[in-house]
Amino acid sequence: MSKAHELGRKGEEIAVAHLKSIGYEIVAVNWFSHHLEIDIVAKDGSELVIVEVKARGSDSYEHPSEAVSNKKIRFLVNAAEAYILENNINDDTRFDVISIIFSGKGFELEHFKNAFYPPVG
Repeated sequence: MSKAHELGRKGEEIAVAHLKSIGYEIVAVNWFSHHLEIDIVAKDGSELVIVEVKARGSDSYEHPSEAVSNKKIRFLVNAAEAYILENNINDDTRFDVISIIFSGKGFELEHFKNAFYPPVG
């Protein structure tokens, strides 16, 4: 397993623990459909939350949240639409991003609620 993949997996585990600790219900982790993927699907009250997890080592020049490009946003929106259709969900939906930076002393986690809105059109 590559170091980047290992960091990503550990980041997702930490993100799940964080979300549970603040009362979210975890519905799915690493949901796949064809080429689409969602890191974490959760419920925050009656709201469906699609969570993108970005993890980096402290030696990275880019903040993890900066890795959520317009292309990634379109990919996540398409994945969310597929998940919603597949599971016949009618709840309000939002997109959160959790960034995790690992360092020698542990990690720093930031949770961005409503990190972006689906593009119109």
